Amino acid sequence: MRRTVFDENHEAFRVMIRDFIAKEVEPVFHEWEKQGDPPRDFYRTLGALGVLGIQVPEEFGGGGENSIKYAAVVAEETARAGVTFGNYQAHALMILPYLLRYCSPEQKERWLPGVASGDIMTAIAMTEPGTGSDLANIQTRAELSADRTHYTLNGAKTFITGGALADLVLVVCRTSPVTADDRRGGLSILCVDVTSEGFAVGRKLQKIGLKTSDTAELSFVDVKVPVENLLGEEGKAFSYLSHNLAQERLTIAFAATATARAALRHATAYVKDRTVFGKPVAAFQNTKFVLAECATEVEALQTMTDRALDLHDAGELSVADAAKAKLFGTEVAGRVIDKCLQLHGGYGYVTEYPIARLYADARVSRIYGGTSEVMKMIVAKDLGL
Repeated sequence: MRRTVFDENHEAFRVMIRDFIAKEVEPVFHEWEKQGDPPRDFYRTLGALGVLGIQVPEEFGGGGENSIKYAAVVAEETARAGVTFGNYQAHALMILPYLLRYCSPEQKERWLPGVASGDIMTAIAMTEPGTGSDLANIQTRAELSADRTHYTLNGAKTFITGGALADLVLVVCRTSPVTADDRRGGLSILCVDVTSEGFAVGRKLQKIGLKTSDTAELSFVDVKVPVENLLGEEGKAFSYLSHNLAQERLTIAFAATATARAALRHATAYVKDRTVFGKPVAAFQNTKFVLAECATEVEALQTMTDRALDLHDAGELSVADAAKAKLFGTEVAGRVIDKCLQLHGGYGYVTEYPIARLYADARVSRIYGGTSEVMKMIVAKDLGL
């Protein structure tokens, strides 16, 4: 079906990104996977291209663009090539929105130029060893000093995307005790400079996929955080996190859509070239039926995701609709990529082939940003159940 979600500016951006990937990423991507992340200067290159700061206001060195559709183009082109941009998605799509919405004017002056250029890389630290999706149970604590000049932060975080690389970590912590009436109150976001005494990066967790994006454990032992690094208002973090979830889940949905479409493309090309029993794999009825099913599911998913992109740009994407897009997108991607890998036979299990990387990278999409089970709960609640 003909897509209408992108205009000529998006397509010109696509040409630039595709050319950049072919010249600067594909030739060295296997090296990035071996070392666990791209070189630090890669993010400065993305910054120079304008990729990191598309949504940063122009006065802070960004593109001043409100639309998230350029990020969807990046997702489509990286998936098409079977590569990733390391921690780009977390930095530019998950964390930047918090800074844009809740930073004070002074904080924007201090941080946004570096965020746009890649000189300041970010991470957000929510998950703890005992909390998972239950953010109200966060145990990391910050106490305000008697002279009200700084907080003293203590605690530990895990599964932090970009935590080992980050220069600035947004730490969700408890600044006042839990009350019986409101478990979600009392949470705040402190922006921690990683050079602070008492901050430490623990293990870099070894994952089955997303090899170029570090995932780390972090610890905070009597870390002094200036009050000037409080993001927004004290005690309002839960509402801040909830506000950004629709965009976060949309980004996961369109990334999943891109990987499903890329898997279909790779599988279609492979079965045309691969010969079994004297004829192309594409000649078998089973191959045709499997790919026809995949193509139909991908088309339905693409239509849903494109509609969600339009709604988001119009400021009309609801939390429930974002949950539906993430649920459907990640579940379809899982099915499609699995079927496409099967058509590759043994070669589908070899990481030299993009389909293997797509398979490993896609699995976590049904977990992070809220599991599929959590998405079902949100949709059910929207139904009045």
